[in-house]
Amino acid sequence: MSDGTLLVGVDLGTTGTKAALYTADGTTLAEAGAETTLRWAGPGVVDQDPDEFYSTATASIRACLEQAAADPARVAALGVTGQMAGILGVDAGWEASMPYDSWLDLRCSGDVEALDESLGDELVRIAGCPPMVNHAPKLRWRRRERPREFEATASFVVPSGYVAGRFAGLGGDEAFMDWTYLHFTGLADGERGEWSEPLADGVGVPLDKLPRIVDPATVIGGVTPDAARDSGLRAGTPVAAGLGDTAAGVLGAGVVRPGQLLDVAGTAAVLGASTAERRPDTEHRTLIVMRGAVPGQWVSLAYLSGGSLLSWVASRVGGGDEEDEVDYESLGELVGSVAAGSDGLLFVPHLDGRLLPSDPTMKGAWVGLDRHHRRAHMLRAVLEGVAYEYAGYLAVLNELHADLDQDEVRVVGGGARSAAWNAIKASVLGAPYVRLDREEFSCWGAALVAGAAVGVYEDLGQAALDATRERERFDPDPEQGELYGELARIYGQVVGSLSAPLRELGRVRERLGNEAAWAN
Repeated sequence: MSDGTLLVGVDLGTTGTKAALYTADGTTLAEAGAETTLRWAGPGVVDQDPDEFYSTATASIRACLEQAAADPARVAALGVTGQMAGILGVDAGWEASMPYDSWLDLRCSGDVEALDESLGDELVRIAGCPPMVNHAPKLRWRRRERPREFEATASFVVPSGYVAGRFAGLGGDEAFMDWTYLHFTGLADGERGEWSEPLADGVGVPLDKLPRIVDPATVIGGVTPDAARDSGLRAGTPVAAGLGDTAAGVLGAGVVRPGQLLDVAGTAAVLGASTAERRPDTEHRTLIVMRGAVPGQWVSLAYLSGGSLLSWVASRVGGGDEEDEVDYESLGELVGSVAAGSDGLLFVPHLDGRLLPSDPTMKGAWVGLDRHHRRAHMLRAVLEGVAYEYAGYLAVLNELHADLDQDEVRVVGGGARSAAWNAIKASVLGAPYVRLDREEFSCWGAALVAGAAVGVYEDLGQAALDATRERERFDPDPEQGELYGELARIYGQVVGSLSAPLRELGRVRERLGNEAAWAN
């Protein structure tokens, strides 16, 4: 690789876009970002403007080049990553034919249930993902409720593909999707890496509206003169297909060999494990099996909408502002003042519904609360609740991959800065937690596949490993681990017992909401 080679990675997140400029060895030269707008039109109704993804990406790239005073001619390639479970469409001219249907939008919940009834285990076995809010139910809903948008769509794509395609000036007949997204489509055969006619028929999506499937490290075109003017990049700069944000985080953290685990402590809290074999979770419907960016790699993972819990609980319990940045040092001191187990207080972290196994009516709860519990107990219980949820994921993983030697958990995302949380998770899961000497992983993962696409790296996995360095390690506490094992078992019982009453409560809440809307 050339010492002067630069790479650009862009991450299209839920509430903002980030870009970063790197040398080929992974040194960060500049980072920049811009907020994006979540357009809420009511509870569970949210979309985004696809054009804003492009405009914030170009602005962030330009800011990086200016910060580093970098010569655009040195940029070897651009890679884009982004949100995975939502979907948008393009027409023949690559104009957005519909808004981005966010993964936070729950209007297709009824379609999730319908697909579960009609396809069920077949969907898990073929696609690798249990029925949940993702592409298949969203497209089923959109074909029924927004038929004009559906018909006007030449191809359905994801945000990273939309932005990469716009940079390269693609047309609708050149649309693509890289293989790391296939599990979330509910329309693809994960094992074969191709669209599944039985699933597409079952969902009601014509195969001719689905894009070609490519390796993430594929050059899909070059930066157009218009995109060059917008971003500051040189016209003709190769654009890689890119990959999904979870896959980018896995790669950027150097989780590339079997037995490595990754905890993404972000807006969505994800626990994933790198494996060499694809084993769908047809029994529990808790784990998703995703193709990794490295050829031959599979990632078994589950997640919950739990990373933003720290901001939420700090505002609700501490009286602060939910938009304020979490003070991890103060949080650690407060949590450290309470013994492991939070004096018998449990917290269920499913504030936005349970994602896996899918149960949109599940909500959050403190269980065992009494007048002796203080704010510190409540905060520690929140951290422990996410860890107990992870313990359930790990139990399923051990059933599917009993031969997998799990040696460490690498932790990334904003929550990785909480030493208290890392220590709790290490003891609950019984595995060392490793915080890496890098803050931004998804952009770096996108830059890595961009480099592989143009030959900067011969071995993508080795390049990812070489660029990661350990900053801090948290070993399990055996004594706490024994206590946590018992509490994790009780936590599982609590979640199971809450399902039915919360479903009933949801119906009452919906009725009351409708009555309030009628009265207004």
